[in-house]
Amino acid sequence: MKIIIGSKNPAKIKAVKSGFSQQEAEFVSIDVPSGVNAQPFSDEETIQGAINRAVGALNQGNGDIGIGLEGGVHETSHGLLLCNWGALATHNMEPIIAGGARFLLPEEVAARLRLGEELGPVMDDYAKMKNVRKHEGAVGIFTNGMINRIEMFTHVTTLLTGQYTYHQKHLRR
Repeated sequence: MKIIIGSKNPAKIKAVKSGFSQQEAEFVSIDVPSGVNAQPFSDEETIQGAINRAVGALNQGNGDIGIGLEGGVHETSHGLLLCNWGALATHNMEPIIAGGARFLLPEEVAARLRLGEELGPVMDDYAKMKNVRKHEGAVGIFTNGMINRIEMFTHVTTLLTGQYTYHQKHLRR
């Protein structure tokens, strides 16, 4: 099985490999645009970005499965939540989607996002670090390292893999 990952982000690549650890697979990562804003600002937009990356990876990478992972934020009455979504695309079914962890962003960070900044650079500035998005992610900063971005996206990928294997086993009879 050839799995095409719609990103060159090291955290996303590691997450997909970990989420598919029970499968025999070849992994290829390619840069695929999300087709949404650089900072997705709703579940719908974040889901669409994940689907666009998964379908784009499948179509551009000549594989069996395309995976798209997308991080975003979602406004609620409690404040701005970080959200993350994934999609799995194949040639013979509609994309499968799954979402993961959510947590409230500090108002200091949320205010900058509402003004149009993107979470990655805001987190670099906030944490006084470089490339937070490629390593621990905002989740790693705000959980004091108890959960990192790889683990967060591995959870999403495992949800996708589980749905895919269920579909293969039960819906193709």
